[in-house]
Amino acid sequence: MNVTGPTSAQVDSFRGWIIAIAAAAGLFATFGVAYSFGAFFESMAEDFDAGSGATAVFFSLTIGLSFFLALFTGRWADRVGPRPLLLAASGSIFVGLLLTAATPSIWIGYLTYGVGVGFAISCAYVPMVATVGGWFERRRASALGVAVTGIGVGTLVGTPLAAYLIDRWSWRTTYVIFAIVAGLVLLLASFVAERGPAAVASAAPASLTQLLRGREFLVLYVSIAMTSLALFTPFVFIATYATDRGIGDVPAATLVGIIGGASVVGRLGLGGLADRFDSVSMYFASFAVMALSHLLWLVAGSSYPVLVVYTVTLGLGYGGFIALSPVVAAVIFGMDGLGGTIGALYTSAGIGSLLGPPFAGVLIDEFGFTAAIVAALIEGAIAALVMVPLIRHPHRASSTRL
Repeated sequence: MNVTGPTSAQVDSFRGWIIAIAAAAGLFATFGVAYSFGAFFESMAEDFDAGSGATAVFFSLTIGLSFFLALFTGRWADRVGPRPLLLAASGSIFVGLLLTAATPSIWIGYLTYGVGVGFAISCAYVPMVATVGGWFERRRASALGVAVTGIGVGTLVGTPLAAYLIDRWSWRTTYVIFAIVAGLVLLLASFVAERGPAAVASAAPASLTQLLRGREFLVLYVSIAMTSLALFTPFVFIATYATDRGIGDVPAATLVGIIGGASVVGRLGLGGLADRFDSVSMYFASFAVMALSHLLWLVAGSSYPVLVVYTVTLGLGYGGFIALSPVVAAVIFGMDGLGGTIGALYTSAGIGSLLGPPFAGVLIDEFGFTAAIVAALIEGAIAALVMVPLIRHPHRASSTRL
């Protein structure tokens, strides 16, 4: 049932763009912290005397937990609206980072960082994406593209900034700074966040098990899980790969930022084009670009220009993946309980992010970077191939649901 009857004065209105900007700010804060982890990696590994696999668990646990919790926070937002969730995100990331900065043990750090930052992301990401979708009909893809640019900009700014602050002070002091800034940004974003006029709340949201019985949902679920296995490997390890080959700390960390910066172009560009062209086909193209990009990393060696081309290419595909995921979900499944549907779908990314970086870390420790890169290439290729049936026989929700 409609929560609020949409009117022409409300849907696709200026107010909706304010909500999209607030969403972008929230995603800037949460993902700017999470995706800057590559800059912290070596310092934390040295401080805790941990190997690559064990240190990568910080990132994997955080991102994995954020996607698994989205199954519940998406439905929570469907019921109460986005503001309580952004307030919860603000408190969670603030407390979690302060405790992480003081942790004496890697095991306690798993809990403080993983839960604190992971829960904050789960409250800010899916709920706000679904909220923005409820403010638009004709310009929904463009608005969602604007909202998720916060992830890319956060990555672009957060990683090199973290590298600079760690070099100047320490990783612990940097997390104190990040706690204050991220908590404040999320608090400010909550002041303007509210449910959209086109939002539709589901009285009885389908369970993950029920959704997985549908062919379209299963295809999307498997493809996102496989691409996430590959995607988060460079987020954690590309900076270390570069420094191991004689590239400076800040330029190495900037590679992660470049992924974020290029993803902004992909999000805005593909998000705008999806308003005019078939979003499912463009979604598949994003998966194919991400998969093929790993070939560039495989042949890059110590060449910084080739690594830049790799991160730009990966970022463009990644931007399309993030921008179009909620659009494709809305097209195929409709607006009815969209937050819960997206939350259920993103548990697949939780599987990929939870398993991908530790698996890559083990491969790196045992066999070197080449093995991890080849694994990412294979995982990405499988993700793209799984999507093919959805392009050949696409399903669309009825117009009444959209």
